[in-house]
Order: sequence, then structure tokens, then C-alpha cells
Amino acid sequence: MKYVALLSGGKDSCYNLLHCHKNGHELVAAASLGPEPGRGPTLLSLHLDEIDSYMYQTVGQDAIEYVAKALDVPLYRRVISGSAVDMSSEYGSRTVRENGALEGDETEDLYTLLSDVKSAHPDIQGVSVGAILSNYQRVRVEHVCRRLSLTPLCYLWQRDQGELLAEMVEAGLVAIIIKVAGVGLTTKHLGKTLGEMLPTLQKLNSLYGSHICGEGGEYESLTLDCPLFQKRIILEDTETVIHSDNDFATVAYLRIKNAVLEDKDAAPINPAVPSQLEERFEELHEEMGDSLQSKQSEVKPPSYDPEAAVLFFASTSRRVDHWVVVSSIHRNLSRGMHAIPIEDEVTECFQTLKEHLTKHGLNFSHCANINIFLSSMDLFTRVNAVYSSFFGSSPPARACVAATLPSPFRVRLECIAYAERRPSERQALHVQSLSYWAPANIGPYSQAVTVRDQRIFVSGQIGLIPSTLTLPSPRSLAKETALACQHVERVVKALQSNSGGGWEGHVQLTLYWMVNFGDVRHVKKAVDADGPRLFLGVPTLPKDALIEKQVVVHTGRFVGTEDDGNEVQSLKPSLSTGKLCVVEGKAASLIYFRSSFASAVAACTVVCVKGPVGDEMEGELEKVLPELIEQALTIRMFYRPHESLEDVPSMLLKHSNVPITPIPCTFVATMDQDDWDYALCILGA
Repeated sequence: MKYVALLSGGKDSCYNLLHCHKNGHELVAAASLGPEPGRGPTLLSLHLDEIDSYMYQTVGQDAIEYVAKALDVPLYRRVISGSAVDMSSEYGSRTVRENGALEGDETEDLYTLLSDVKSAHPDIQGVSVGAILSNYQRVRVEHVCRRLSLTPLCYLWQRDQGELLAEMVEAGLVAIIIKVAGVGLTTKHLGKTLGEMLPTLQKLNSLYGSHICGEGGEYESLTLDCPLFQKRIILEDTETVIHSDNDFATVAYLRIKNAVLEDKDAAPINPAVPSQLEERFEELHEEMGDSLQSKQSEVKPPSYDPEAAVLFFASTSRRVDHWVVVSSIHRNLSRGMHAIPIEDEVTECFQTLKEHLTKHGLNFSHCANINIFLSSMDLFTRVNAVYSSFFGSSPPARACVAATLPSPFRVRLECIAYAERRPSERQALHVQSLSYWAPANIGPYSQAVTVRDQRIFVSGQIGLIPSTLTLPSPRSLAKETALACQHVERVVKALQSNSGGGWEGHVQLTLYWMVNFGDVRHVKKAVDADGPRLFLGVPTLPKDALIEKQVVVHTGRFVGTEDDGNEVQSLKPSLSTGKLCVVEGKAASLIYFRSSFASAVAACTVVCVKGPVGDEMEGELEKVLPELIEQALTIRMFYRPHESLEDVPSMLLKHSNVPITPIPCTFVATMDQDDWDYALCILGA
């Protein structure tokens, strides 16, 4: 795609251009925001001093013209007129109606600037952004890009800083330090190149934890040459400006007074691209590959008859503490069974959801996680268009799969919401940029949502290659599985980083949505075995993927009461499993898997059942269900339609205060058994 470069002049914004080129994108313009002209002679006749900005690098702005000329593209500039009005982790509103411009915020200066660029170059589709760790900057750039229908290109995002800086030097990028503001850095370091500074920056990282790439504001840089430049920049006259000089950290910068462009020979553009898989996930990939190549006898899939048993529960909701769940959301049949447009069906589902949320004093902005089940993935694009109209910034996490829903239903939803006392209790990771990190969520959902620094809902992850948002070619179950597992881990790690760390992260529930029953045994041999987990068969997945991984994670952080000063405790969940019932001679069994903290708080439980629900089996369920669902938010019932499920609804309805969402599956499997009739997935508060 054709794209515009957001230029600060620094190493990151310029090095990202090399990766944009590597990925086949075409640079057509550059754009930059800077401070208002001040006093004093410079190469631009007016001196542009540094100002405080939470969004933009403003030091070195007096050389931006030369960087754009070196790139041989037109430069569009605008003065920063706004300030940091909204300094929260989110920008804009979670409500669609209010999710627009925020008057007076410096982010809106970027919107105006990119609007001007797009008017001059209407074929531009992308924006190059050099962000590495700054969520503050990324969130705001992505908000602007979404409003202008532009795709952020952010290939440095979440990269290891030590590796990244070494790659910049190796790729031929020549940048100098033009500002120092970190411990161990002084005026003597101004003007030195990254190659010269690399040992010093590595040492400061080892001694003080300083960011090697300056992500903590330790230093700023100016790029004088890179393989994409048509000419190199030569600084002929500079001046050192000292803001403060003390024993802890000097704050000083170089003022560029005169510079020239010098001809150069063309250089190869071949930046190092990180491996698609980290070492441990490459091992998973290889292990599954070995399993797939081994000769194994075919395993007959369990019987499946979608006409034999169709389970239906009315839409209900329940509130436990600050949690609210709305289950089995579907179209309203009061108007009859006749066909309606899919757009109307989705709208009716959201009207039902709204009514339940309103009853508990909530709205769509409180939604943390939504599961969507469609009768056919062919409906996905049309469903998504309507779905997106109900959410603004930081939408809920979600998973979307196909299921053989009973006619006339084509859409079924389940929603988990949280009534936060303050907005910071619900944090979303909503990365919309193309990168090497994990798939961008271009759609109306977040990679993950964290509630009250405790429970994390991670969206279903399929094995997309992040830089292209395409599945591996040729098709590969092993590669898709390894990528999906890596995506989940990277999302959780990014959340740890964003929150300042201090928690480990415990996977309490894992769902592997799969298309082919024969693939289950291969996946089992390679995946992690912690916590309750299910392998669930569905007709199709988004983008025709072979596997999708969805997890619920707990940070292990628990805030005490006011009596102990709101002390935060770090706990680990206990895992338990066991057979509750084995009916000899009837091929019937019932087992459970449970992950919970002290006093059964925040429990995730899976109860698997095989065989007819006779007196003995129902008796066992009656013994265990009341305890399991005492603090339950919701029950998702994954079932394999066949004749022996007729008594299940009446048994579950005895506990009708718990919302239940039935999901028909082609198979329901655990690590030890592949032919369960159904599994009750019980999520506790």
C-alpha cells in the first residue's frame, strides 16, 4: 500500500521505513508536527525550540526538512496547537456516538495534519509509526488512523530493544544522539552515533535498567543517513543547549544551526526481520510436524447428528458483585419464525443485550468479553459491520466461530460485563497496527481486556502471520497452532508490560476451537497442559483457519479490605480434577477440572459428561452443581448433538438463576477423552 511517514527525524521513525519497504509498501509523503517558531537564527531562519509534548518528539525539528529531502518525498508540517487534554490509557470514548474528536487535545493536530496529507494524496492507505513501547502514542495514532480509514504500520512494536538497536546499526542506519536526559548520559554523548553509543547504552541498561532505545526518555536521536535516503545529511554547525546540569542526569540537546545534503551511492535495503516463531514455539511447531508425519491409524470421530437434539435457553442475565453476564442472546421470535435480514437479526440481539445491561445499570461500554456463534462464517462480514456500530474505543475481547444453530437462529451471543467503579478498572489492549508482534485487531474487538487488574479475557487467536494478516501458505496445522499459542502469550506479556508488571499470569481456562477431529491428537501432543482445557469441534473458523485458541487468565492479584490497607496479595490458583461418577456397564462417566483460588474465588470449572442422564448420573450432578454454581457467573454448555441429551435441559433448569448458553459442537474432547457428550464450562466470580 502507499503510505505516509510520520517523521520525528529520530532513529525509530526512519528505521520503521526500512521495514515498510521490506513488506512491499510505497512511501509517497512525510508528515511532521512541531512547536511554534521561536527566536534566533537557524537554517530555517526561525529557531524551533523543544516543547513539552506527550505525543511528539519536538527536539531536532529544525532538521526535519532535511530528512524529508533525503527521502525525496514531499513534507507536510503543522504546528502543535493543542495540549495533552486526555492523558488516560484510552483515547476517545467507548461509546460510538462520542468517540470522535477531543477539542484542544494535541492528538487532534495529528488528525488535521493527516487529513491534509490524505487530501493531497487520496491513494494513501497507510501510516508509518516508529512506536516501540509507548501505548500512549500508539493508542492515539491508531484512533486518528481509524477515523481516516488508514492502516498504521508499526513494525518495531514490542521488539526487544537490545536486538532492535543492534539491527539498526547493522542495517546501515546512521543516527546521532541529539538529546540526553537519562542517568549516565552527559553532554559529551551529544553528537555520537548509535554505533558508538551501543556499548554505553548496554552498560547503562545493565546498571540502571535504562531503556537501550531510549523508550524511557533517556535520549533522543536524529537520523543522518539510512539505506532509504537518496542523500545523506551533513551537520556543519550545531550548538549545545543545556536545560539542567546535575549529578543525577544532565538534560541537554543539540540545536542544529546549519546542515547540507550530500550525494551518496545507493545502499541495499534489507533490515533484519525477526523470526515468525520464538524458539519455544518453533519447538512446538516441530513437535506437531513430527506427529503429523508419523503413521497413525485413523480415529473414527464421535457420532454427530445436529437434528437429534437442539438445545434452547431463553436469554437471561445475572449479577454477582460487580459482574454481569447475559447469556443465550438471540433474535426475538415474538414476531414469528419468518426470515429477516442478518443485519436486523444482529440488531435485535444487541437490543436484547442492551435491555439486560440497562436492568443492571450498565451499557455497552461495560462489556469485557463477548462470544459470537454464527450459523455460517459466510455471514461474518455483514455481522461485523453491524456489530462495530455498538462500540467505540477499547471494545470488548471476543471470539467468533461457526456453530450449527437451530433454525431460524443465525446469531447467538454471550456477554460478560463489569460495573467498574472507575474507568481504570477495565483496561483494554487494542492494537490495530500491522507489526511482527501479533495480529492487529482491525475489527471492533480488543486483543484482551483486563478487569480490575485481575481477570484477563484474551480474544480468540488464529494462526495469522502478523505482518500480513494472512494464514501460512501452504496450509499447516502445526504452524497455525504454534502461531496461535505465541499470539496468546505475547498478548499477555504486553499486558504485563503495560501494567508495570508485578504479576505472573495464570491460565485458568483454555478453549481450542478446531475444525477437523483428526487434528485433535496432534495438537494434544504439543500444547501446554495447565488448567482446565477443552478441544471443541466447529464447522468453520474465521478466515478458514484450522484452529483458534481462546483463554481466560488471572493475574493472581487480590486487593484486601480497608482493614489491611488495601494490601495486594499475589496468589496462585489450585488445580483439581477427579472422577465424580463412573457407571459400570453403561459407558457413562462424569469428571471435572477446576482452577480456583482460596475460598473458591475466581474459579473456572469444566464438568464433562458422557452417557445417558439416568438417576445415578443426575444424582451425581445434583451433588456437585449447587456448590460449583454458587458464585457462578455463567454456564456455557458445549454439546455434541445426539439422542441422549434429551434430559439435560430439565436438569440444568433446576438451577435457572445461572445464565446458560448452549453451543452445539461437532465434538467435545479433553486431554484424556475425545467423545464427551457435553461439557459444562462454569465461570465463577
